[in-house]
Formats: sequence, C-alpha cells, structure tokens
Amino acid sequence: MRPEVLNPLFVPVTSMSGIGPKQDKLLRFLLDRAETPRIVDLLLHLPVSVIDRRDRPKINEAEIGAMVTLEVIVDRHREPPPGRSRAPHLVYAHDDTGTVILTYFRTYPGQIEKLLPVGEKRYVSGTTQLFDGMLQITHPDRVVDEEGFAKLTGIDAVYPLTQGLAITSLRKAIAQALTKLPALPEWISPEVIRRCKFPSLAEALQRVHVPVETTDVLPEGPFWSRLAFDELLAGQLALALVRAQLRRPAGDRNAGDGHIRHRISDALPYALTQSQQQATAAIADDLTKPLRMLRLLQGDVGSGKTVVALQAAAAVAEVGKQAALMAPTEILARQHIKTIAPLAERAGLRVAILTGREKGRERKDILARLAAGEIDFIVGTHALIQDDVEFKALALAVVDEQHRFGVRERLTLTNKGSAVDVLVLSATPIPRTLVLTYFGDMDISELREKPAGRQPIETRTMSASRLQEVIDGIGRAVDNGKLIYWIVPLVEESEMDGPKLTNAEERFESLQQRFGDKVGIVHGRMKGAEKDAAMARFAAGETQILVATTVVEVGVDVPAATIMVIENAERFGLAQLHQLRGRIGRGSEASTCLLLYSEPLGEMSKARLKVIRETTDGFRIAEEDLKLRGEGDVLGVRQSGLPGYRIARSEVHGQLITQARDEALRILKDDPKLKGERGEALRCLLYLYERDEAIPLIGAG
Repeated sequence: MRPEVLNPLFVPVTSMSGIGPKQDKLLRFLLDRAETPRIVDLLLHLPVSVIDRRDRPKINEAEIGAMVTLEVIVDRHREPPPGRSRAPHLVYAHDDTGTVILTYFRTYPGQIEKLLPVGEKRYVSGTTQLFDGMLQITHPDRVVDEEGFAKLTGIDAVYPLTQGLAITSLRKAIAQALTKLPALPEWISPEVIRRCKFPSLAEALQRVHVPVETTDVLPEGPFWSRLAFDELLAGQLALALVRAQLRRPAGDRNAGDGHIRHRISDALPYALTQSQQQATAAIADDLTKPLRMLRLLQGDVGSGKTVVALQAAAAVAEVGKQAALMAPTEILARQHIKTIAPLAERAGLRVAILTGREKGRERKDILARLAAGEIDFIVGTHALIQDDVEFKALALAVVDEQHRFGVRERLTLTNKGSAVDVLVLSATPIPRTLVLTYFGDMDISELREKPAGRQPIETRTMSASRLQEVIDGIGRAVDNGKLIYWIVPLVEESEMDGPKLTNAEERFESLQQRFGDKVGIVHGRMKGAEKDAAMARFAAGETQILVATTVVEVGVDVPAATIMVIENAERFGLAQLHQLRGRIGRGSEASTCLLLYSEPLGEMSKARLKVIRETTDGFRIAEEDLKLRGEGDVLGVRQSGLPGYRIARSEVHGQLITQARDEALRILKDDPKLKGERGEALRCLLYLYERDEAIPLIGAG
C-alpha cells in the first residue's frame, strides 16, 4: 500500500485549475505517459536551462538581442488596419531615455489594451531587436504592474516542451504542483546529508523549479544532485531487495553431470571461443553453489551469447528441470529459437517458442506440455509471464536485453519456479558504472572475441549529396548477387517535425523503381507474420535489398548479407549504429557499412561517426558513448523511452551511484524489513520514484 502521506502527489494533474482535456493530452505526450499524468510527474519534470531577466537597463542602454526587463510608461496603441489580420498590433512606450515598440501578432480585440493600459507604468521583459532604427520587443514574455514585479524572481526556468504546450502554462502548472507537496519524512541518513551537503527534498524541488540563481538548475548543483541521489537510492534499494530475494540460499541445485552439454558441444559446427568456455564454466559453477545465481553475460553483437545460454539451459535439463528465455521483441525471440532449435534437437533437448503469435489450440498445447514438464527450454516474449503460463519445474530464467524490462517483469518470471537462477544477456556492452546503476551488484561474464571465421567490416561515411553514387554502387552489388540492408530512421513522414528525414516507404518506392521486385521492406508497423515473410524472402535471396527501420537492430541473422547503408546516420546513437552494423559481417565474406549523413553535421554527430568508423569493439564504443551522450543512449533507453533514470545522469552523478549503492546495502543490513521511522520514509522514497515493485519482497519468504 502506498503511504498515505504521498496521496496528494498521486492525484491526476487535471484536478488542478487550468488543466483541461487539451492540456492533459499535451502533458501525456510530454511526460511519456499513457494515462493522465499525476502531480508527481510534473514535479520531476526538471528544467533544462533558465532565462535571466535581472538585466534592467534604460531603453537607450539596452543591448540588441539581449533578454532585458524595461520599466516603461505606455503611450499609445496602433491596432492592425481593418481586414488586415496579419498586420501587427503595435504599442509605443517610453522611459526618460527613449522609446520602445512592443509588437504583437494575432491578438484578440481589447486583449493588449487591457494588458498595457495607456498612461500606466509597466515592467516589460523580452528579447530586444532593432527594427527601422527603433528598439523593439516582439511578444514580450512578461508584462506586469508594480505589484506583479515585486513577485518576479528575475530568473525563469526553461523546460523541455512539446508542440502546442506554452511554457507559461507549464510553469503555472508546476508552480501549482509545488503548493501540493506535503511534508515528507527524510529518508537520507544524516551522515550522507552532511557529507554531500544536500538540501531537503522540498528545498531542492523549489529551487530547481523557481531558481534564485542561474546555477540552481545545473545537474551538478546541490538541488538537482539531491533529487538524483534520491532517484539512485530508490533504484539501488529496489535492486538490493531483488538481489537479497534472489540471493537467498537455494535448496536443490540445478546443474547435472554435463551429458547434454557435451552433446551440444559436439553438435556445434565450430569450437567455442575462450570467453564462451569461461562463461559456460562460471555459470555451471554458479548452478552448483548454495546461493541462487545472478549473472550478467555481456558480449558484442555476434559474440555467441545464445549458445552460452543454451548450455546453461542444458545444465538444468540434466537434473530434469526447465529453463525459459525472455526476449523483448518477437523478432529477437524467433532469432534465438532459430539458433537453439537445431542444436537442441541433436542433443535431445525439447524446446518451444511462445509469443503473442501462438494462439488458440497451438498455445494451449504448448502450455500443457510446459506444465507437464515435456518442454525443457522455452523461448518467448512477455507472453511467458502471463498468468496462465505454468512450469513443472522452472529452474533458470534467462532475460535478454534486460534494460528493456522492469523489475516487475523479471520477478514475475522468476516467481514461476522456486529458487530460480537468473542469467541476464546484454548485446550492448555496458560500462562498469552503468552495470551498478541498472543491474545492481551482479557477477559478470564478458564475451570479447568474435566467433571464428567472422570477417572484418569496413565502415565509411559519405554525405547524402552522393546518394546517386551509392545507388549505382548498390546496383553493381545486386548484379553480383550480394544482399544489402538499407536502413532508414522512420516508417513514414508524419512521425516527426523538423528536418526532412528519409522514411522507409519513400525509400522502398524509389529503390523499387530501379530494382523492381528485388527490393523488400520491413518495419515495426507490419504484423509479425508479414515481417517474418519479408525476412525469409531476404534470407533466401529472393529479394536482395531490404529497406528497414531499426526493427533489424537486434537479433536478425542473415549471414549472406554483406552490405549495409544507413541513411541519416547522424540521427542514430552510437550503440544503435553499432547494433545495426552488427547485422553484417556474420558470414565468411568481407562486409561494408556506409553511413550517409545530412550536412551540416554538429560536433556531437561528427564525434559519433568518427568513433563508429574507427572501431568495431563494442566495449570501447560503449565507453565513448557514455562520454558523448550519457547513459540513456548506451542502453538504448532514451531512444525507446524505456525505463531508465529520469533525473540522475551518469556523466554528472557517477560518484553518487556508488554512494547510493553503499547506502542501500547498509540500509538492508541494518533494517531488512524497512521497519520503524526511517523504514517508513524509505517506503515513501520507493513509491515516489516508482520502484515500489520491490516492496512486496520485503520480508518475503
């Protein structure tokens, strides 16, 4: 149950004055929520910068292009001539040094006269311009009288916005939300508050949203850092609770004598790499220990994680138990089963797949076999954690691309067995600091070599102005029987305002005009069966060019594909470019990746393209990515709007991650049931930052 003291923060924003259905819709979009946002969501939407209105020059001293606040007397209004609605409404005003024109477009009758009455003194704030030799402010940000000016801080927070949402209405909503903040108990220990010089939560929120100094909104400042520490502590405490639950002593252990694993090794067409052997041995060792396994297996694209997971599943099958692998997308689940099924069949391991596509009788049959213990290893999507999915003896949960799943989904899967061991796979090598942030204190295995026979990939960057040359080159490759991926960022035009981006449908049509039915298309809006059919035609060589969005980013395996063109490459994050490029270079032929960029290129985009051109080492790319963009992109979180941290930033708050982790471990050691006054406060923290999935674990079994 959520602590009662938090209730005022969890009411919908529509309960506040001035927020109707239109604002609700815009705020849902801005705050990335399916339902109406709550007051807490507004409070945790932090500003990106400030406008400093404290410069108060006389009119003749005002700098052109600067943000100023002028004290003026209103002289006269010049309304637009009748029938010319596009002409501006001009207001002439003065001080003892000169005149300023205040310009308004598209106004309602009487609106500006009321705001700026003739003969009255007003304080006007905005950015100055020069027009026909006269000082002008177009659409001043603020116009207030003497009383209103006394209340102005002089510094306004600037927030991320969405089209149609005015900054003034967002500021008003947040100001109202601040008044709803109840007095909350302090959950950070006095020692940490003293050491880090943290303000209280209320002061931190107040100063970030209503800054007194321009530095108040900086992520490295004390106010933002306090909020970041809260968020990190909530995350680390939730992970520590999960870990304490998973690390509890286990009863029967889950590794057999190795007979099925040997059969799989014999069925492999190649020898395991050294790091695959080490990871397999470490997992087998974990499975014999008296504590449940919690291991992260990270390796680059194509480093052979699926085979290691299969060996782990074989180890538990040797003692008559079951394993499940949960992947975030159907494409990825089907890719895993494609690798696993032939090897499993030769080793006598019974495997199946369960996604949203298995329906009716087929699904019933799979569920019956699973409950009867007639399936040793099941691969699937979220479909695996539905209520009616029952295992006879689930002993191993393998979670792929774990950052795309919340704590709740992981727990739901492990709760389908008793003392279930957990193996997490990540195809995005993750820097150490982030392993702590996202996974807690896990054991880690890394796959650093590529399997034998893999060819290097040559990566080149080219301006999009040379598109015709690229298409001609692709024509020669098609004549030579090559298979080519052509990646674009969007499905169709309506998805994004701003610079024109190539969309999949448009590129598909343009390439089809030249190459006819040799061109296929696959994107996220297609049904599963359509996607599979398009992929199958490409893999069989029936189509030679596959136009695709990032749905092919993970798990698609067509060893014969040797060329990839990525349009608008500057629009993708480093990790994403690396994942996409990993779809080629999977066979025995040399491969080429062409990154097409639109000019002019920003510094960040230049740096990203340089890194991707220079190296194919995912571990190095992850470290560079962290330096360039922060943690969101390393984990594909920001692009996909998936669960990460909203406030904490690893590049700024890196040292707080370790402190939050130490604090979380100390809390669990001293008070594992979160009882007493501080325990109550910590429960508030977990609910406030939506890490409450972990609360049912407190005192569980």
